[in-house]
Amino acid sequence: MRTLPTVSAAPVSDSASEPASDRASGRASAAGAALERVAGARLALVDAARGGAIVQMVAYHFCYDLNHFGWIRVDLLGDARWIAWRTAIVAQFLFLVGVSLALRAAAVPSGTRPNWRRWTQVAACAALVSLASWQLFGARWIWFGVLHFVALAQLLLPPVARRGAAALMLGALALGLGLFVRLPAFAPDALSWIGFSPVKPRTEDFVPVLPWAGVVLLGIGACNLWLRRAAAGRPVSGTIVRWLALPGRWPLSVYMLHQPILFGALALLGARG
Repeated sequence: MRTLPTVSAAPVSDSASEPASDRASGRASAAGAALERVAGARLALVDAARGGAIVQMVAYHFCYDLNHFGWIRVDLLGDARWIAWRTAIVAQFLFLVGVSLALRAAAVPSGTRPNWRRWTQVAACAALVSLASWQLFGARWIWFGVLHFVALAQLLLPPVARRGAAALMLGALALGLGLFVRLPAFAPDALSWIGFSPVKPRTEDFVPVLPWAGVVLLGIGACNLWLRRAAAGRPVSGTIVRWLALPGRWPLSVYMLHQPILFGALALLGARG
């Protein structure tokens, strides 16, 4: 391991004759001021939420690895409880992707355009995941997993990163379409990454655009509404928040490193045993 038309904490201008560029600049400035008001302990809550998702992800993958090496026997792909936990973890991460997009849009004037530096990092890591999974899983290699989806979302969704209620409505629509619409034409792998497929492709990790774009949009909308009301809230801090915020500041690094470490350590222990 960030929106009706403004995310400002207060009205910017009532002038109908104000140029659109000035109004946009004023909205960005007001949003930046809102972000400053929630900096520090307030934003530590976002890192802590991300850290909580990371802790769950590591725990899930540890169980996955134990199952892979035969140390435990669980049905990760068939048991509804394991599926629900995995879905919840992915949902947390993607909601926070939306939060991050909204925070960036509030902090910098270029926030409604892709962050190419970050996109390059995520896309490169997605390519590495595909390569490693091809070596490890063969035909079930990961060709559109979490990182592939995040890379696409970082390209497609910045233009709506300052939307509040509109992003929430779009998110609800995307969720509804992705969860309830099934079209056999989207079953082939060439189209299934979009969503609507009635069957899950044979792959170890699959995060289609629909419904998961809806979760990101909900994160965008919720964060923008939160920023508008941030001045009225109390900062959130504490020992647990500080500890969870540590891994939450380095989500991509933890994501890429934890599985090789866990898998390698268990493989080594298995070889010695």
